[in-house]
Amino acid sequence: MKNDKELIHLRTTNSNKTGYGRLLTDVSGIIIQGRNTALRQIDTTQVITYWLVGRRIVEFYQKGKLRAEYGEQVLIRLSSDLLSRFGKGFSVDNLENMRHLYMEFPKVFKISETLSRKSSVPYSGLKSETSSRILSWSHYCELMKEDNLNARAFYEIESAQNGWSMRELRRQMDSLLYERLCLSKDKKKVKELSRKGQIIEKPEDVVKNPYILEFLGLKEETSYTETQLEQAVIDNLQHFLLELGKGFTFVARQKRITIINRHYFIDLVLYNRFLKCFVLVDFKRGELTHADAGQMNFYLNYFRENETAEGENPPVGIILTSKKNVVYSKYVLGNLNNKIFASKYKLALPTEKELDRKLRIEERR
Repeated sequence: MKNDKELIHLRTTNSNKTGYGRLLTDVSGIIIQGRNTALRQIDTTQVITYWLVGRRIVEFYQKGKLRAEYGEQVLIRLSSDLLSRFGKGFSVDNLENMRHLYMEFPKVFKISETLSRKSSVPYSGLKSETSSRILSWSHYCELMKEDNLNARAFYEIESAQNGWSMRELRRQMDSLLYERLCLSKDKKKVKELSRKGQIIEKPEDVVKNPYILEFLGLKEETSYTETQLEQAVIDNLQHFLLELGKGFTFVARQKRITIINRHYFIDLVLYNRFLKCFVLVDFKRGELTHADAGQMNFYLNYFRENETAEGENPPVGIILTSKKNVVYSKYVLGNLNNKIFASKYKLALPTEKELDRKLRIEERR
Protein backbone atom coordinates (compact mmCIF):
# COMPACT_ATOMS: atom_id res chain seq x y z
CA MET A 1 0.00 0.00 0.00
CA LYS A 2 1.12 3.53 -0.78
CA ASN A 3 1.63 5.79 2.20
CA ASP A 4 -0.19 9.10 2.57
CA LYS A 5 2.64 11.18 1.12
CA GLU A 6 2.81 8.99 -2.00
CA LEU A 7 -0.98 9.24 -2.46
CA ILE A 8 -0.89 13.03 -2.11
CA HIS A 9 2.01 13.23 -4.60
CA LEU A 10 0.22 10.93 -7.06
CA ARG A 11 -3.02 12.89 -6.73
CA THR A 12 -1.18 16.19 -7.28
CA THR A 13 0.74 14.82 -10.27
CA ASN A 14 -2.41 13.46 -11.89
CA SER A 15 -4.20 16.73 -11.19
CA ASN A 16 -1.49 18.67 -12.97
CA LYS A 17 -1.50 16.30 -15.94
CA THR A 18 -5.26 16.46 -16.43
CA GLY A 19 -5.61 20.17 -15.62
CA TYR A 20 -7.82 19.25 -12.67
CA GLY A 21 -5.95 21.66 -10.38
CA ARG A 22 -6.97 24.57 -12.62
CA LEU A 23 -10.56 23.27 -12.65
CA LEU A 24 -10.64 23.06 -8.85
CA THR A 25 -9.22 26.59 -8.53
CA ASP A 26 -11.73 28.03 -11.00
CA VAL A 27 -14.74 26.32 -9.42
CA SER A 28 -13.61 27.33 -5.93
CA GLY A 29 -13.29 30.93 -7.09
CA ILE A 30 -16.80 30.89 -8.55
CA ILE A 31 -18.26 29.51 -5.32
CA ILE A 32 -16.42 32.04 -3.14
CA GLN A 33 -17.51 34.92 -5.39
CA GLY A 34 -21.09 33.65 -5.35
CA ARG A 35 -21.13 33.41 -1.58
CA ASN A 36 -19.68 36.90 -1.19
CA THR A 37 -22.26 38.28 -3.61
CA ALA A 38 -25.04 36.51 -1.69
CA LEU A 39 -23.79 37.98 1.59
CA ARG A 40 -23.74 41.49 0.10
CA GLN A 41 -27.27 41.00 -1.21
CA ILE A 42 -28.40 39.82 2.23
CA ASP A 43 -26.83 42.92 3.80
CA THR A 44 -28.51 45.18 1.24
CA THR A 45 -31.90 43.53 1.68
CA GLN A 46 -31.60 43.77 5.47
CA VAL A 47 -30.80 47.49 5.37
CA ILE A 48 -33.63 48.19 2.91
CA THR A 49 -36.03 46.23 5.12
CA TYR A 50 -34.96 48.08 8.25
CA TRP A 51 -35.16 51.43 6.44
CA LEU A 52 -38.75 50.66 5.44
CA VAL A 53 -39.59 49.54 8.99
CA GLY A 54 -38.17 52.83 10.24
CA ARG A 55 -40.22 54.77 7.72
CA ARG A 56 -43.42 53.00 8.78
CA ILE A 57 -42.73 53.75 12.44
CA VAL A 58 -42.11 57.43 11.66
CA GLU A 59 -45.31 57.62 9.62
CA PHE A 60 -47.25 56.04 12.49
CA TYR A 61 -45.76 58.53 14.96
CA GLN A 62 -46.57 61.52 12.76
CA LYS A 63 -50.07 60.37 11.89
CA GLY A 64 -50.98 59.84 15.53
CA LYS A 65 -48.93 62.85 16.67
CA LEU A 66 -47.74 60.77 19.57
CA ARG A 67 -46.12 62.24 22.63
CA ALA A 68 -42.63 60.94 23.36
CA GLU A 69 -43.70 58.82 26.33
CA TYR A 70 -46.53 57.21 24.39
CA GLY A 71 -44.25 56.56 21.43
CA GLU A 72 -41.86 54.72 23.70
CA GLN A 73 -44.68 52.47 24.89
CA VAL A 74 -45.59 51.72 21.27
CA LEU A 75 -42.02 50.66 20.53
CA ILE A 76 -41.95 48.41 23.60
CA ARG A 77 -45.15 46.71 22.52
CA LEU A 78 -44.03 46.45 18.88
CA SER A 79 -40.70 44.98 19.95
CA SER A 80 -42.38 42.34 22.10
CA ASP A 81 -44.72 41.26 19.28
CA LEU A 82 -41.98 41.18 16.64
CA LEU A 83 -39.64 39.19 18.87
CA SER A 84 -42.34 36.59 19.43
CA ARG A 85 -42.95 36.35 15.67
CA PHE A 86 -39.48 36.68 14.18
CA GLY A 87 -36.99 36.15 16.99
CA LYS A 88 -33.98 38.34 17.82
CA GLY A 89 -33.10 41.54 16.00
CA PHE A 90 -36.12 43.60 16.99
CA SER A 91 -35.26 44.97 20.39
CA VAL A 92 -36.51 48.43 21.34
CA ASP A 93 -33.03 49.83 20.71
CA ASN A 94 -32.89 48.24 17.26
CA LEU A 95 -36.31 49.59 16.34
CA GLU A 96 -35.16 53.01 17.47
CA ASN A 97 -32.09 52.66 15.23
CA MET A 98 -34.35 51.72 12.30
CA ARG A 99 -36.36 54.85 12.89
CA HIS A 100 -33.17 56.92 12.95
CA LEU A 101 -31.89 55.17 9.82
CA TYR A 102 -34.91 56.44 7.88
CA MET A 103 -34.72 59.95 9.32
CA GLU A 104 -30.97 60.46 9.13
CA PHE A 105 -30.18 58.74 5.81
CA PRO A 106 -32.99 59.98 3.53
CA LYS A 107 -30.74 59.88 0.46
CA VAL A 108 -29.44 56.35 0.95
CA PHE A 109 -32.39 55.04 -1.05
CA LYS A 110 -34.32 56.54 -3.92
CA ILE A 111 -37.95 55.52 -3.69
CA SER A 112 -40.28 55.83 -6.66
CA GLU A 113 -43.21 58.15 -5.94
CA THR A 114 -45.80 55.39 -6.26
CA LEU A 115 -45.03 51.97 -4.83
CA SER A 116 -46.84 49.17 -6.60
CA ARG A 117 -49.74 48.16 -4.34
CA LYS A 118 -50.44 45.09 -6.44
CA SER A 119 -47.05 43.55 -5.75
CA SER A 120 -46.68 41.20 -2.82
CA VAL A 121 -43.13 42.42 -2.34
CA PRO A 122 -43.23 45.40 0.06
CA TYR A 123 -40.24 47.16 -1.50
CA SER A 124 -40.77 46.32 -5.17
CA GLY A 125 -40.73 49.99 -6.06
CA LEU A 126 -37.63 50.72 -3.99
CA LYS A 127 -34.50 51.47 -5.94
CA SER A 128 -31.07 51.93 -4.51
CA GLU A 129 -29.52 55.27 -5.40
CA THR A 130 -26.34 53.32 -5.98
CA SER A 131 -26.43 49.69 -4.96
CA SER A 132 -22.69 49.62 -4.29
CA ARG A 133 -23.13 52.48 -1.83
CA ILE A 134 -25.41 50.50 0.49
CA LEU A 135 -23.40 49.42 3.52
CA SER A 136 -24.27 46.82 6.12
CA TRP A 137 -26.64 47.43 9.01
CA SER A 138 -23.68 47.43 11.41
CA HIS A 139 -22.02 50.17 9.36
CA TYR A 140 -25.09 52.40 9.54
CA CYS A 141 -25.45 51.84 13.28
CA GLU A 142 -21.84 53.00 13.66
CA LEU A 143 -22.34 55.99 11.33
CA MET A 144 -25.36 57.16 13.33
CA LYS A 145 -23.04 57.74 16.29
CA GLU A 146 -21.38 60.59 14.38
CA ASP A 147 -23.16 63.88 15.06
CA ASN A 148 -21.19 65.92 12.53
CA LEU A 149 -23.23 65.43 9.34
CA ASN A 150 -20.32 66.38 7.06
CA ALA A 151 -18.05 63.87 8.79
CA ARG A 152 -20.78 61.21 8.64
CA ALA A 153 -21.23 61.72 4.89
CA PHE A 154 -17.46 61.46 4.42
CA TYR A 155 -17.21 58.19 6.38
CA GLU A 156 -20.17 56.74 4.47
CA ILE A 157 -18.50 57.47 1.10
CA GLU A 158 -15.09 56.19 2.20
CA SER A 159 -16.55 52.98 3.67
CA ALA A 160 -18.30 52.19 0.40
CA GLN A 161 -15.39 53.12 -1.86
CA ASN A 162 -12.70 51.33 0.13
CA GLY A 163 -14.70 48.35 1.37
CA TRP A 164 -14.01 49.17 5.03
CA SER A 165 -15.12 46.56 7.49
CA MET A 166 -17.24 47.81 10.36
CA ARG A 167 -14.19 47.44 12.61
CA GLU A 168 -12.08 49.59 10.27
CA LEU A 169 -14.85 52.19 10.04
CA ARG A 170 -14.97 52.38 13.84
CA ARG A 171 -11.20 52.81 14.01
CA GLN A 172 -11.21 55.59 11.41
CA MET A 173 -13.99 57.38 13.28
CA ASP A 174 -12.25 56.92 16.63
CA SER A 175 -9.03 58.32 15.16
CA LEU A 176 -10.99 61.33 13.81
CA LEU A 177 -9.82 60.81 10.24
CA TYR A 178 -12.18 63.47 8.86
CA GLU A 179 -10.91 66.13 11.27
CA ARG A 180 -7.29 65.23 10.56
CA LEU A 181 -7.79 65.55 6.82
CA CYS A 182 -9.47 68.90 7.38
CA LEU A 183 -6.28 70.13 9.06
CA SER A 184 -4.28 69.62 5.86
CA LYS A 185 -6.80 71.06 3.34
CA ASP A 186 -8.13 74.47 2.38
CA LYS A 187 -11.80 75.34 2.91
CA LYS A 188 -12.82 74.33 -0.63
CA LYS A 189 -11.25 70.88 -0.26
CA VAL A 190 -12.83 70.43 3.17
CA LYS A 191 -16.28 70.94 1.65
CA GLU A 192 -15.52 68.35 -1.02
CA LEU A 193 -14.73 65.70 1.61
CA SER A 194 -18.39 65.36 2.59
CA ARG A 195 -19.56 65.25 -1.04
CA LYS A 196 -16.90 63.18 -2.79
CA GLY A 197 -14.79 61.60 -0.08
CA GLN A 198 -11.00 61.80 -0.29
CA ILE A 199 -9.91 62.64 -3.84
CA ILE A 200 -6.22 62.04 -4.57
CA GLU A 201 -4.85 64.11 -7.44
CA LYS A 202 -1.58 65.48 -6.06
CA PRO A 203 0.85 64.56 -3.26
CA GLU A 204 -0.69 67.05 -0.82
CA ASP A 205 -3.96 65.09 -0.99
CA VAL A 206 -2.51 62.02 0.75
CA VAL A 207 -0.86 63.81 3.66
CA LYS A 208 -2.42 63.82 7.13
CA ASN A 209 -1.35 65.64 10.23
CA PRO A 210 -1.14 63.92 12.59
CA TYR A 211 -0.92 60.23 11.73
CA ILE A 212 -2.43 58.02 14.43
CA LEU A 213 -0.43 54.86 15.15
CA GLU A 214 -2.20 53.57 18.26
CA PHE A 215 -2.31 50.06 16.74
CA LEU A 216 1.47 49.74 17.24
CA GLY A 217 0.94 49.22 20.98
CA LEU A 218 3.70 51.70 21.91
CA LYS A 219 3.14 54.23 24.66
CA GLU A 220 3.77 57.94 24.20
CA GLU A 221 5.82 58.29 27.35
CA THR A 222 7.95 55.19 26.77
CA SER A 223 11.47 55.60 25.38
CA TYR A 224 12.06 53.63 22.18
CA THR A 225 14.37 53.86 19.17
CA GLU A 226 13.54 54.63 15.55
CA THR A 227 14.40 51.01 14.75
CA GLN A 228 11.83 49.78 17.27
CA LEU A 229 9.22 52.11 15.78
CA GLU A 230 9.98 50.86 12.29
CA GLN A 231 9.78 47.22 13.42
CA ALA A 232 6.42 47.86 15.08
CA VAL A 233 5.16 49.35 11.79
CA ILE A 234 6.34 46.30 9.83
CA ASP A 235 4.63 44.01 12.34
CA ASN A 236 1.40 45.96 11.76
CA LEU A 237 1.93 46.78 8.09
CA GLN A 238 -1.70 46.28 7.02
CA HIS A 239 -2.94 48.72 9.66
CA PHE A 240 -0.19 51.19 8.78
CA LEU A 241 -1.11 51.18 5.07
CA LEU A 242 -4.76 51.73 5.97
CA GLU A 243 -3.76 54.68 8.14
CA LEU A 244 -1.70 56.18 5.32
CA GLY A 245 -4.79 56.13 3.11
CA LYS A 246 -5.83 55.17 -0.40
CA GLY A 247 -3.63 53.47 -2.95
CA PHE A 248 -0.53 52.62 -0.90
CA THR A 249 1.39 49.38 -1.43
CA PHE A 250 4.53 48.11 0.26
CA VAL A 251 7.75 47.96 -1.79
CA ALA A 252 10.72 47.60 0.55
CA ARG A 253 12.03 48.04 4.06
CA GLN A 254 15.52 49.42 4.74
CA LYS A 255 16.04 49.89 1.02
CA ARG A 256 19.76 50.12 0.36
CA ILE A 257 21.12 52.63 -2.11
CA THR A 258 24.83 52.79 -2.91
CA ILE A 259 26.71 55.84 -4.13
CA ILE A 260 30.51 55.87 -4.48
CA ASN A 261 30.77 52.69 -2.38
CA ARG A 262 28.77 54.25 0.44
CA HIS A 263 25.57 52.57 1.56
CA TYR A 264 22.45 54.39 2.71
CA PHE A 265 19.19 52.88 3.96
CA ILE A 266 15.65 54.23 3.51
CA ASP A 267 13.27 53.17 6.27
CA LEU A 268 10.27 52.37 4.04
CA VAL A 269 9.63 52.50 0.33
CA LEU A 270 5.97 52.51 -0.72
CA TYR A 271 4.13 53.11 -3.98
CA ASN A 272 0.87 54.99 -4.49
CA ARG A 273 -1.15 53.89 -7.50
CA PHE A 274 -3.20 57.10 -7.61
CA LEU A 275 -0.16 59.38 -7.58
CA LYS A 276 1.80 56.93 -9.75
CA CYS A 277 4.96 57.47 -7.79
CA PHE A 278 7.18 56.06 -5.07
CA VAL A 279 6.66 57.37 -1.55
CA LEU A 280 9.67 57.25 0.76
CA VAL A 281 9.01 57.24 4.50
CA ASP A 282 11.51 58.07 7.23
CA PHE A 283 10.82 57.76 10.97
CA LYS A 284 12.27 60.34 13.35
CA ARG A 285 12.16 60.14 17.13
CA GLY A 286 12.17 63.73 18.24
CA GLU A 287 11.87 67.03 16.40
CA LEU A 288 12.40 67.56 12.67
CA THR A 289 15.80 69.03 11.74
CA HIS A 290 17.28 70.49 8.54
CA ALA A 291 19.53 67.41 8.37
CA ASP A 292 16.44 65.17 8.17
CA ALA A 293 15.08 67.21 5.27
CA GLY A 294 18.43 67.15 3.49
CA GLN A 295 18.70 63.40 3.88
CA MET A 296 15.20 62.83 2.45
CA ASN A 297 15.93 65.22 -0.42
CA PHE A 298 19.05 63.18 -1.16
CA TYR A 299 17.01 59.92 -1.22
CA LEU A 300 14.40 61.44 -3.53
CA ASN A 301 17.05 62.70 -5.97
CA TYR A 302 18.46 59.19 -6.18
CA PHE A 303 15.03 57.59 -6.72
CA ARG A 304 14.08 60.13 -9.35
CA GLU A 305 17.25 59.38 -11.33
CA ASN A 306 17.54 55.62 -10.84
CA GLU A 307 14.19 54.07 -9.84
CA THR A 308 11.44 56.13 -11.49
CA ALA A 309 10.19 54.55 -14.72
CA GLU A 310 8.86 56.31 -17.80
CA GLY A 311 5.31 57.55 -17.22
CA GLU A 312 5.71 57.67 -13.43
CA ASN A 313 5.72 60.88 -11.42
CA PRO A 314 8.64 62.10 -9.27
CA PRO A 315 8.90 60.40 -5.86
CA VAL A 316 7.50 61.97 -2.70
CA GLY A 317 8.95 61.95 0.80
CA ILE A 318 7.13 61.80 4.13
CA ILE A 319 9.04 62.32 7.38
CA LEU A 320 7.11 61.05 10.39
CA THR A 321 8.30 62.75 13.54
CA SER A 322 7.16 62.66 17.15
CA LYS A 323 7.58 66.45 17.44
CA LYS A 324 6.96 69.14 14.86
CA ASN A 325 7.20 72.90 15.04
CA VAL A 326 5.12 74.42 12.22
CA VAL A 327 7.21 77.58 11.78
CA TYR A 328 10.54 75.74 11.88
CA SER A 329 9.26 73.07 9.46
CA LYS A 330 8.26 75.76 6.96
CA TYR A 331 11.84 77.01 6.72
CA VAL A 332 13.37 73.53 6.78
CA LEU A 333 11.20 72.22 3.93
CA GLY A 334 10.91 75.41 1.87
CA ASN A 335 12.32 75.68 -1.69
CA LEU A 336 13.52 72.08 -1.92
CA ASN A 337 13.76 70.37 -5.31
CA ASN A 338 11.43 67.57 -4.25
CA LYS A 339 8.06 67.20 -2.54
CA ILE A 340 8.77 66.50 1.14
CA PHE A 341 6.17 66.54 3.89
CA ALA A 342 6.71 66.40 7.63
CA SER A 343 3.86 65.07 9.76
CA LYS A 344 3.59 64.36 13.42
CA TYR A 345 2.68 60.87 14.55
CA LYS A 346 0.78 60.06 17.72
CA LEU A 347 0.70 56.74 19.51
CA ALA A 348 -2.68 57.30 21.12
CA LEU A 349 -6.07 58.28 19.77
CA PRO A 350 -6.55 62.07 19.80
CA THR A 351 -9.44 63.74 21.56
CA GLU A 352 -11.98 65.70 19.57
CA LYS A 353 -11.13 68.80 21.64
CA GLU A 354 -7.48 68.59 20.62
CA LEU A 355 -8.24 68.50 16.90
CA ASP A 356 -11.01 71.07 17.20
CA ARG A 357 -8.54 73.47 18.77
CA LYS A 358 -6.04 72.83 15.95
CA LEU A 359 -8.73 73.38 13.33
CA ARG A 360 -9.58 76.76 14.82
CA ILE A 361 -5.89 77.72 14.80
CA GLU A 362 -5.60 76.72 11.12
CA GLU A 363 -8.70 78.73 10.21
CA ARG A 364 -7.19 81.88 11.75
CA ARG A 365 -4.06 81.60 9.63
